[in-house]
Amino acid sequence: MTTLAGLPATPLPPFVTYQDQQLMVEGVSLAALAREHGTPLFVYSRAAMLQALAAYQRGLAGRRHLICYAMKANSSLAILQALVAAGCGLDIVSGGELERALAVGVDPAKVIFSGVGKTRAEMRQALSVGIGCFNVESRAELDVLDEVARGMGLRAPVSIRVNPNVDAQTHPYISTGLKGNKFGIAHEDVLSTYQHAAACVGLRVVGIDCHIGSQITQTGPYLDAMDRVLDLVEQIETAGVPIEHIDFGGGLGIDYQGDNPPEADVLWRALLQRLDARGFGDRQICIEPGRSLVGNAGVCLTEVLYLKPGEQKNFLIVDAAMNDLPRPAMYQAFHRIVPVAPRASEDTPTWDVVGPVCESGDWIGRDRALAVQAGDLLAVLSAGAYCMSMASNYNTRGRAAEVLVDGAHAHLIRARESLADQTRLERLL
Repeated sequence: MTTLAGLPATPLPPFVTYQDQQLMVEGVSLAALAREHGTPLFVYSRAAMLQALAAYQRGLAGRRHLICYAMKANSSLAILQALVAAGCGLDIVSGGELERALAVGVDPAKVIFSGVGKTRAEMRQALSVGIGCFNVESRAELDVLDEVARGMGLRAPVSIRVNPNVDAQTHPYISTGLKGNKFGIAHEDVLSTYQHAAACVGLRVVGIDCHIGSQITQTGPYLDAMDRVLDLVEQIETAGVPIEHIDFGGGLGIDYQGDNPPEADVLWRALLQRLDARGFGDRQICIEPGRSLVGNAGVCLTEVLYLKPGEQKNFLIVDAAMNDLPRPAMYQAFHRIVPVAPRASEDTPTWDVVGPVCESGDWIGRDRALAVQAGDLLAVLSAGAYCMSMASNYNTRGRAAEVLVDGAHAHLIRARESLADQTRLERLL
């Protein structure tokens, strides 16, 4: 029987639909965007991002809270602008991200500076604009921040990131809450570190921070981490160091391959029940979601260049590559791949979808059933997080253009990178 091949077996991401056998993001045709802007091309749904944010806002309604988008997931200015306009603060991990945050008009008091390797220059930069908090990750960092702040005649607001030794049950490269990870202060050293911070003239202790990993799809690890953090808060405050806010990080997963993570409001209902039961319901809550706000909002469009059937493998070569979509090469990550205009076919071969980069690790998807011909367009789904922000110029490939869709309107938010853009800072001898 002839069928439309390559249609997803699981639901499409929010605001991605087929209409008249053409894939759309909100009210805009992806084929039309590819014709106008070329491929590879990232397309984002503003409505999908705001819908994801709204779930967090519902879950924390009525509580003192601060939602800071973890901009490392996707730091494109227009995306930051949309989320800040909707009420988000921003979680940064570098001086460059701070510059991007300020460029979109965020209130510096709603900026949290995370990361294990802040430099003195970055500390001075953040102190000078008055950010809300530094999430400090080591005793050595505390001492350097104290020195820098005293030199500026300031006191740096600090929250110490604790490592609760909780298994987030995710990929080892994105697990951050185990003893073997580089992040945070070991559970048994937290109390003495807080006492040290409280004695530093250039520091002002304001909170405690915990982030156990990324792409977490179960509630259990969050509850375990919360219990361990609250145990520490009790110890720290008993020792005379007050804690104003509790920061539970981010890490909530999205649906890449039929994953079933809890909705953000459902997750926070469970976490707040535990918080109330432990007697900490009056504290300000800070969180730093990243992937769960933008991941499912993005699609990467790519054109089929060649079909290369083989004895052991069939290869479908597209114009997107590991420099555009690094997650499969880095994490063996799965992205659904669907046709922009499905073909009617009785034969649906299985392909490894690969890019032009000169590496065997340059693959986008393995063993995908697709009825395609050269020149067809494919959509790599759930590509809004950790794709464009991690893109590179490997093989002297220009980074893709980006489009933000808002209803029936499409806005070019990043032009395609040219060779002149890539070589602008280079010099011949």
